[in-house]
Amino acid sequence: MQIGYKLASEGYGPQEIIRQAVQAEQAGFDFVEMSDHFHPWLDAQGHSSFTWSVLGAIAARTSTLRLATGVTCPTVRYHPAIIAQAAATMALISDGRFTLGVGAGERLNEHVVGQGFPSVRGRHERLREALEIIRLLWQGGYQSYEGRHLQLEDAQVFDLPDTPPVIAVAASGEASARLAAELGDGLFATEPEASIVEHYRRAGGSGPRYAEVPLAWASDEHQAVQAVLQTSRWMVTGWKVMSELPNPVNFDAASAYVEEKHIRQLFAVGPDPEPHVDKVRSYVDAGFDHIVLQNAGPDPDGFLNFFAANLSGRLRAMS
Repeated sequence: MQIGYKLASEGYGPQEIIRQAVQAEQAGFDFVEMSDHFHPWLDAQGHSSFTWSVLGAIAARTSTLRLATGVTCPTVRYHPAIIAQAAATMALISDGRFTLGVGAGERLNEHVVGQGFPSVRGRHERLREALEIIRLLWQGGYQSYEGRHLQLEDAQVFDLPDTPPVIAVAASGEASARLAAELGDGLFATEPEASIVEHYRRAGGSGPRYAEVPLAWASDEHQAVQAVLQTSRWMVTGWKVMSELPNPVNFDAASAYVEEKHIRQLFAVGPDPEPHVDKVRSYVDAGFDHIVLQNAGPDPDGFLNFFAANLSGRLRAMS
C-alpha cells in the first residue's frame, strides 16, 4: 500500500504548499496529491494557485516523493493536448514520479472560460475523447483527432518520457469505473465504496486504486471540528452539489446548514489515532491501495508529525 498526503491548494499559498510537500517527504509519505482548481471551494480558504507550476517546483525540491494531480479536468478549461504536454513534461522533470489523475470536472473551475459546463453524459463523453487524444499524442509524431466534442489538428508533443505517466481516472459509479479500466491505468475515488473497485476490476482494471480519506487532526476534537466547519464543510454537500455550483459564494450558502454532527459523520477528528486508523481501514477494506490522507485540521505540521509518530506504521501494517 502507498500512502499519500493531500496538498490543500485551496487553503494555502503556493510557497506553503511546496514547503508542506518537502515536509511530507521527510515525514515518510510515498506521494503527494494536489487538486487542479481555478477557484477555492469557499472564500474562507482564500487560495488556488496554478497546480502545474507548483508541482514542478515540488519535483525540483524532492527526490523520492511521487506526485499526482487529484484531479485535472482535461476537457473545458484545458484542451487535452495541453494536458498531454504538461503531464509528459512533469514525468520528465520528476524522473518518472508523476501520475496524471483526471476527472470530468466541476462547474466551479470549468465555467470560467465562458464555454458553459456540460451535462453528466456530455462530461463523460468529453473525458473519453480527451483520454483518447492524450494517448494518441503520447505515441509520438504528428497526430490529428476528430471527435464529437473535441478536435486535434496536426499536433505533436516533442518531449516525451520513455514510459508515459500513469493515468488514474476518477470514478463514482459503474460507467466511470469502466472508463478507468478501458482508457486509464488506475482508478481514483473519494468514497469507501467497494462497488467502485469491483466495477473497475470486472472491466479489466488492474492498476493502482487511489482514494482520498477525510481526516482533521488537532490537539483537541473541538478545534478539529471547528477548522472543518470554517474551511471544508463543503465536502458534506455531496458530489451532485460539488460538481454543479459555480462559485465559492454558492458553496458557502449550500453548506450553511452543516453542523458538528455532519462533520463527525464524514471526518475522523481530533488527536486520538484510533478514529483516523479506522477511517483509513474502511477504504483499504473497500479495495483501495493508494490512500490519500486529506487533513482539514488547522495545523499541517502537527498533522505531519502525528502521521510519522502515530499513523505511518499502523497504516502500512494494513497492506
